Amino acid sequence: MSSDLAFKGRQLAKKGVYVQLLTSLILIVIVSLINAEYTIAVTFGCLSFLLPHGFFAYWSFRYAGATKKKLVVQSFNQGLKVKLMLTIILFVIAFSQFNAHPLPLIGAYVIITVSQWAAMFHLRQMS
Repeated sequence: MSSDLAFKGRQLAKKGVYVQLLTSLILIVIVSLINAEYTIAVTFGCLSFLLPHGFFAYWSFRYAGATKKKLVVQSFNQGLKVKLMLTIILFVIAFSQFNAHPLPLIGAYVIITVSQWAAMFHLRQMS
């Protein structure tokens, strides 16, 4: 029964991740065609959102049900903390190891973040 409670949330999260992946790929291709110099920065901007958010989505929907409410809250809180740390680590790597341009990196991060919000709003309306 508890797996049925989280099923809709898991499906919504999967669809959201797919939309983010597609948006990221389209954004990376467009930027590489327009200005190849910014491709690494845009790629890291996309990855800086996708990897931590994918981990968070997986971690948050591990448990479901009223009997596991403490585990649900604990997983959510742990997932948020790890998501923040992964995001910071990826930004640090992008800036320190790859000398990524700040504007394209942060711009890509913002675009993917907004696409996630829009996807969740749109997918929520459809279900």
